Amino acid sequence: FPSHDMEEIGKKVDKAVFPGFQGGPLMHNVAAKAVCFGEAQHPSFKDYAAQVLKNAKAMEEVFKAKNVRLITGGTSSHLLLADVWGSLGIGGQEAEEVLDRVGITLNKNAIADDTRKPMDPSGIRFGTPAVTTRKFTEKECARVAELMVEALQNRADEAKLNSIHEEIKTLCAAFPIPDSFV
Repeated sequence: FPSHDMEEIGKKVDKAVFPGFQGGPLMHNVAAKAVCFGEAQHPSFKDYAAQVLKNAKAMEEVFKAKNVRLITGGTSSHLLLADVWGSLGIGGQEAEEVLDRVGITLNKNAIADDTRKPMDPSGIRFGTPAVTTRKFTEKECARVAELMVEALQNRADEAKLNSIHEEIKTLCAAFPIPDSFV
């Protein structure tokens, strides 16, 4: 290539990288990382991280017992990905909406070899750090998993959904968001 072509290519690459991929520094991201690193330095963080994993395993056990297929067979981290279409006959979008209605926040998510549309995939994705921060243990996480399945199985039953929502509100009131995370 002539040198002027290389210059043009270089400019295009630079423009694609910055600000496209490497914008910033974004001060809110820098601050979030600083807080995260600060929390991770406390000895209590090790206990917190262990509880996050225990809570995820407790939810995994419930989903397996209720025949809800978990992608990768389960979890080895804070995150679970469930095939609600194949297991319960409900799309990820509707599952997200039903669970939001009862007070459980999560995301619809595509699964491996998903045949459904990206905006209404076969799965849902959720994790345990937020509830662990509220001091939920395995007992509460298992109950949340049970309520999730109940809500999805009874998605057309307004009385049942209202009852589940009330139980979720009671559970959250018993475990409020803490003022401090350390």
